[in-house]
Amino acid sequence: MRKFNVAVAGATGAVGEEMLRVMEEVDFPVAKLVPLASARSAGATVEYKGEEVTVKELTETVFEEEEIDIALFSAGGSVSAKFAPAAVEAGAVVIDNTSYFRMDPEVPLVVPEVNPEDIARWQEKGIIANPNCSTIQMVQALKPLQDAYGIERIDVSTYQATSGAGKSAMDELVRQMQEFFAFKLDESEHKKFPHQIALNVIPQIDVFLDNGFTKEEMKMVNETNKIMHDSIEVAATCVRVPTLRGHAESITVKCKKDVDPDAAREVIAKGENIVILDDPANSIYPMPALCVDKNETFVGRVRGDIYRSDTLHMFVVADNLRVGAATNAVRIAQKWIEMESL
Repeated sequence: MRKFNVAVAGATGAVGEEMLRVMEEVDFPVAKLVPLASARSAGATVEYKGEEVTVKELTETVFEEEEIDIALFSAGGSVSAKFAPAAVEAGAVVIDNTSYFRMDPEVPLVVPEVNPEDIARWQEKGIIANPNCSTIQMVQALKPLQDAYGIERIDVSTYQATSGAGKSAMDELVRQMQEFFAFKLDESEHKKFPHQIALNVIPQIDVFLDNGFTKEEMKMVNETNKIMHDSIEVAATCVRVPTLRGHAESITVKCKKDVDPDAAREVIAKGENIVILDDPANSIYPMPALCVDKNETFVGRVRGDIYRSDTLHMFVVADNLRVGAATNAVRIAQKWIEMESL
């Protein structure tokens, strides 16, 4: 099998580190690994397959100098905007984990379990976009229902872990909990969130827009329909909760046909990389603590609506750093390799 020169931009960040772990676990066909980061992180090392690999500075010329074939980006939208075109110009395919290119009509937005065929459009701009973490796990769970019943509307409330806001956000939660036990929580600073996150939930992720929804919520609206090639009504309420890893979602889905919850559960279970945890009598259901370091999306609490025979409710959980970011990006790269080798 051909091996590839792979660059990871943002290699020292939470998602970048997770990308390296996932690549190692799946034995990704790496000929040469080139971890990239800002100038202040250049010279540091990351571990890959038991070896320490030196981090290089992310520049516009490094992709050509290192003869990169695949460039995974997870270093922020402004970084992708500046450096992704340079990677493409150097001959690499870019898989971008930021929001910068997601709604570009020339850039495919891909969840391999849902719309792998869109990867074939990568040559239009040389870039494939990785969706928002909350969108990924939701569409994975809903794709089987869309195929079987059709979907008219989705109402979703998210419970998103602090890691979705980066390493410093996780540190802020840990620090505030330490200060709580030292009876100093009222003195604690909050920089990553508009309010204290420890022992609290914050119904705001990203900035509010004129329509009253946040930018994060509108990502779920717009990305869902781009990925699923549909015009489904979507309404989201995105909430930050005091957990470290694992996003949870309470989803209500109105189908185009009547749907039996037991039949729907079996349909969802056939979805790729879906695990059903649904035995409420024995307190078995998805929770963030169960999904950490897992590459599957967990679905439970599947039940019919009290009033409508066409409506289902469910609870969906996945590791946002993996399923919602790193694992999805690596799976895109794997699918791209498969398509290019045909």
